[in-house]
Amino acid sequence: MPITDRSRPAPVHQQRYAVIRTLSEMLAKPLSDADATVQAMADASPAKWHLAHVTWFFETFILRDQVKGYRPFDDRFSYLFNSYYEAEGARHSREHRGLLTRPTLGEILNYRRHVDAALCDALPELSPAASDLVALGLNHEQQHQELLLTDILYLFAQNPLQPAMWTTPSAMPAPMPDPIRWIEGHAGVAEIGHAGEGFAFDCEGPSHQVILTPHALAHRPVTNGEWLEFMADGGYRDARHWLSDGWVWVQGEGVEAPLYWRHDSSAGWTRFGHDGRHPVNPAAPVTHVSLFEADAYASWAGARLPTEAEWETAAQGLDPDDGNQLDRAAAPRPRACEQAEGVAQMFGDVWEWTGSAYRPYPGFRPAEGAVGEYNGKFMSGQFVLRGGSCATPRGHMRPSYRNFFYPHQRWQFTGVRLAKDI
Repeated sequence: MPITDRSRPAPVHQQRYAVIRTLSEMLAKPLSDADATVQAMADASPAKWHLAHVTWFFETFILRDQVKGYRPFDDRFSYLFNSYYEAEGARHSREHRGLLTRPTLGEILNYRRHVDAALCDALPELSPAASDLVALGLNHEQQHQELLLTDILYLFAQNPLQPAMWTTPSAMPAPMPDPIRWIEGHAGVAEIGHAGEGFAFDCEGPSHQVILTPHALAHRPVTNGEWLEFMADGGYRDARHWLSDGWVWVQGEGVEAPLYWRHDSSAGWTRFGHDGRHPVNPAAPVTHVSLFEADAYASWAGARLPTEAEWETAAQGLDPDDGNQLDRAAAPRPRACEQAEGVAQMFGDVWEWTGSAYRPYPGFRPAEGAVGEYNGKFMSGQFVLRGGSCATPRGHMRPSYRNFFYPHQRWQFTGVRLAKDI
């Protein structure tokens, strides 16, 4: 189900719908039709496919199924823009999305306008169940806003011209953050999972009890400067620190630094971002690292990755809208100050790998119908990340939010917070 049984999201208003839908188009505005069409790898999708797929979601599950008399914009789009919903039938293969030179970006924007007009007309008359699906669709679109940004970053990184999507103003060099402090976490029985009011994805519940052993979390994420120390100490070449699968991966792929980092004799280590290529900022949180790299770093540092239960109990009571999230430029930033005594930067900047497998909570039940495929069928072979990133739309996060990726993947804004037993 898109929400817990014990609560309902507030009714969706046209203003919120318009704000979220407009942001997607604003993010794509700097792109040419060619930029929006190309697919750099099978894990990534073209920008115009993202724009069309989220629109297909609204058209299919709300307008087609819930609004009498609605006529689809183009019957062929159901085949082109279905992602993975087996219940919706055949679809264009994921790895070939970049071959869709037609429809054009302009035609997809027209598709969005058609669906937006129909849905906004229907909003006041929708049933509670249909309103729940609109809320799911908006949160789904926010997920794809982040994916659009990370996918276009990967695409631009393959271009020898290293094009910038936008420029960011120059900033004064940030001072290095204080050395990591260890913040003791809750030990004993704790409750995690979504149980309150408002929207949550089905995988965030049910709320349930867990038992936590004595532990501590680092007060902030690992920085680029600390990662450079790991690299200088031969961290990528020392099998002692790596999981077996990770060691096979790092050797087979020839990995020696985070994704998008490059070294040359004149500039030293640089990183590529939406604002082009710039020197690595040692004070900023490290990002674009895999679970394999995160786990190896933790081993090298004499620590471990937190469990998702440890992370969530530490985040409970904190403001999920705090921190560096998607407002304008998507880039991790150094912490502004070191005055807080507890954990910091829990939301925004980088998704933080946990050591927890992405599996269902006790009592999890997927919804009936096609939307039941949203999360549950992916609960195999992936690991949980927490906290959102600099590319996560503000207002999208919760302490219970569970993101998930395969352990080798690192094109998202993924980083590291350490934990240890005490």
